[in-house]
This record gives sequence, structure tokens and C-alpha cells, in this order.
Amino acid sequence: MDGTLTRAALDVSGRPFSVFRAEFSRDKVGEMDSELFHEFFRAFAMNAGITLHIENFYTDNNHHLAESMFKAVARALRDAVEIDPRAADRVPSTKGVL
Repeated sequence: MDGTLTRAALDVSGRPFSVFRAEFSRDKVGEMDSELFHEFFRAFAMNAGITLHIENFYTDNNHHLAESMFKAVARALRDAVEIDPRAADRVPSTKGVL
């Protein structure tokens, strides 16, 4: 992911919403149409019932951009649902449910 910085923030809220701020400089990444990355993440947010924000700050490579988006979302999702050992008896939510 050299030369790429992407941020993802999400909320497992039951209120699906998606913001996607990333631009590819080519029509394809390998064999995949670049526009399908936006469609994938939008569909993921809507079907999972999460609020998802993805923002790329800079990139020098379309493959690295795609890779960074998936890694950022995966890490944000893990952080959102992981049990905090300091509060292992509580659901990791201010509302008490996921």
C-alpha cells in the first residue's frame, strides 16, 4: 500500500448509509471495473445495516487504493464489534445492542 492513505469509519447502527470519497485514475483495476468498488461498499453498508464512510486522501496506484479501502473497512469493522477485555460482560455499543 505504499503511497496510499485511506480512512474508513463505520457504525453498526441498523441505519444504513454510505459515503465514498475515492477516485480511481483508470477504468479498471486488473479485470474489475473501478466503479464497482463504490457499488460494492454501498451494497455492503445497505445490506449489513451499517453507516460506512470511506475516504482516500492520496494514492499513486489504483491497486493500492482498492487494497487500502478493503483493509481500512476490515479494521474499522473489527474495532466496531470486538469485545473490549476491560468490559467483556458488555456489548460493545452505547445502545447495548449490535
